[in-house]
Amino acid sequence: MGHTAELRFGVDGMSCASCVGRAEKAISAVSGVTQARVNLANASATVDLNGADAGRAMVSALRAAGYPALPSKLRFEIIGMTCASCVGRVERALLETPGVITASVNLANGTATVTTLTDAATLQQAVSNAGYEAKVLEGASRTDDRQGKEATQVFRNFLIAAALTIPVFVLEMGGHMFPAFHHFIARTIGTQTSWAIQFILATVVLMGPGRVFFAKGIPALRRLSPDMNSLVVMGAGAAWVYSTVALFAPALLPATARSVYFEAAAVIVTLILLGRWLEARAKGQTGNAIKRLINLRPSTARLLRNAEEVDVPVDEIVRDDTIVLRPGERVATDGVVQSGTSFVDESMVTGEPIPVEKSKGDTVVGGTVNGNGALQIRATAVGAETMLSQIIAMVEDAQSARLPVQDLVNKITQWFVPGIMAIAVLTVIVWLIFGPSPVLSYALVAGVSVLIIACPCAMGLATPTSIMVGTGRAADLGVLFRQGDALQALQGVGVVAFDKTGTLTMGKPVLTDIQPVTGDKAEFLQTVAAVESLSEHPLAQAIVAGASRPLPAVTDFASIPGHGLRAVVEGRVVLVGAARLLTREGIDPSPLEQAAQELASAGKTPIMVAIDGAPAGVIGVADTVRPSAKATVAGLNARGIRVVMITGDAERTAKAIGAELEVTDVFAEVLPEGKGDVIRQLQENGSKVAFVGDGINDAPALATAEVGIAIGTGTDVAVESADVVLMSGDPAGVLNGIVISRATMANIKENLVWAFGYNVLLVPVAAGVLYPIWGVLLSPGLAAGAMALSSVLVVTNALRLRWVKGA
Repeated sequence: MGHTAELRFGVDGMSCASCVGRAEKAISAVSGVTQARVNLANASATVDLNGADAGRAMVSALRAAGYPALPSKLRFEIIGMTCASCVGRVERALLETPGVITASVNLANGTATVTTLTDAATLQQAVSNAGYEAKVLEGASRTDDRQGKEATQVFRNFLIAAALTIPVFVLEMGGHMFPAFHHFIARTIGTQTSWAIQFILATVVLMGPGRVFFAKGIPALRRLSPDMNSLVVMGAGAAWVYSTVALFAPALLPATARSVYFEAAAVIVTLILLGRWLEARAKGQTGNAIKRLINLRPSTARLLRNAEEVDVPVDEIVRDDTIVLRPGERVATDGVVQSGTSFVDESMVTGEPIPVEKSKGDTVVGGTVNGNGALQIRATAVGAETMLSQIIAMVEDAQSARLPVQDLVNKITQWFVPGIMAIAVLTVIVWLIFGPSPVLSYALVAGVSVLIIACPCAMGLATPTSIMVGTGRAADLGVLFRQGDALQALQGVGVVAFDKTGTLTMGKPVLTDIQPVTGDKAEFLQTVAAVESLSEHPLAQAIVAGASRPLPAVTDFASIPGHGLRAVVEGRVVLVGAARLLTREGIDPSPLEQAAQELASAGKTPIMVAIDGAPAGVIGVADTVRPSAKATVAGLNARGIRVVMITGDAERTAKAIGAELEVTDVFAEVLPEGKGDVIRQLQENGSKVAFVGDGINDAPALATAEVGIAIGTGTDVAVESADVVLMSGDPAGVLNGIVISRATMANIKENLVWAFGYNVLLVPVAAGVLYPIWGVLLSPGLAAGAMALSSVLVVTNALRLRWVKGA
């Protein structure tokens, strides 16, 4: 049954009254929409609709009409979740709210990420109706603080429970293990008094440290949506009720069944509290990557205001403020150097350990560390606009993602707790019918053990904990997953296609060869550089950068389009350009052609030079290969991944670069719009393709590939079109991303095998299937211990990803 609601949201792409009509028509055509009003003045829509499905259909209809809705992305801290079934209930409550487009709930960090057209208060009410609490999150630190406090509280409760449980355990189980102790208790305080002491202590355990299970489990039972707490309540509660009856109303039970299990009720609560504390500690470590990033932000900054230096909180910095940065301090926010010179450690962004020199006009990134110099910086981005904030947001989004594999888990866990309760009831019935005497005691022990040993927590944690640790480790290696499902997609990639310029190469031409016909190389280069210094061509800048200063004086400079340059340097006429320039001026270029061809065959651009009417030499300029490119290609090949290079360069140059890198599949002379066509061609045989690029012209190919990987030093358009971002600009990050992806997916599979295998194997053992064969019946205490350790093992296994080494 759907919910009726009124939604107000922004609409993009409208420019005239006819746009309004088309948008209204698209919305009104959706089943479930009762009224639609579109406003051109404020580019918004107000829609009355019935049901969440109608909201999602409306979003699709607007997108198809060319007027996409503008949803907001909200993050909530969800309080009260304890197992996988909780995740499913919160997710369903959100997705059933009109206006919600997507919702992803993460048990590992206790958060929900929602893409929605409705407001936060409506979503909070929906979560509250499901029995949980939602708080709007502005950042990760509040969740980390809550998790730390929660772990401390759980540990305190465990210590209290343990102190009260130990005497109960000794009084009851001591007599079973040591008959002499049993006789000692009977002679001194007596069995009834012993049971009464156990009753008092166990009741305090359940109503004190164990109250949290009852406070959450009983309401869940009332809503007919039992969770992990409900299983604990039923198991520990059944043991306590049975024992209480045996103590105070023994006539209600057969004489052979008058035993107490207070120690089972107390041990169940104590061991599960221990497990939850260990789990909370381990879960706290899964978010270490976010914590490290947050700690890079300084809390205060020194600003220059009215010619005085004042310290202010970083949150109070506004754009264009002047920040005074002293040696050794962290840069407070993104900005541009106004004065001063220093070396800044940017390893947190680029991964490069060597500090970068910064002077007037250079950009700096918030969170990086200043060296020995003093700088004055003009703030250009603050708050959520800074690169560090965007990195944190990307990591948070990736860690909150739900991979496709999680959908199957959610479907199973939706029925898991009710299924376990049904098995427990069936177990009790079978023991009552076929069990030996005392049949009631055996039935109770088996039924309680089934309830307690089942562990939906492990299934709920199996995927999100691995994602959190895996994406965090990837961030440490400079690989940011902008889209969480890219983590799963990347491990199945069979082809990696690289754009050449700026990706496999540095993207900046450099001087590589100086070959004068006669004379000194340095003097020859200075003469050519003097002419090129008056040109704005990128190749000219590379030549000028390679020459020593000062350069000779130049007169009569002229640029000859399509040919090259002509000038007079110290009385000599100098020609710099292509062979056709020399031919045009009546000079035979043949003495220089062999050297030029050799340079071209090596992937370099040859530039011919003539002085005073005679061939004088050749200069080679090239876009050099990145240092790690060849090793990256080799690493991908070694892992069975086909490597392709796509470039707009001439075929001879492209083939030369390909040969240097040992890339056999080279697509040359590809126009920007043709890169997407190449990707589709590579996909024709069913291969999954990852494309790596850095420029505006790479955006279509990034979007076409199964996984788009952007060089973080590239354009914003490329980064926004990508699923994965390599912050350092190093192509080796591609290999690191694939290594992390494969390790994370393998880790998820290990966790799921353990989580499901544990329940499939041990629930029958708890029910007593081994009793007819070996006389083995699992005690509720052991069942509680096994359950507690199950979740801990899943989280601990996920934490192994923190030590995955980069390629």
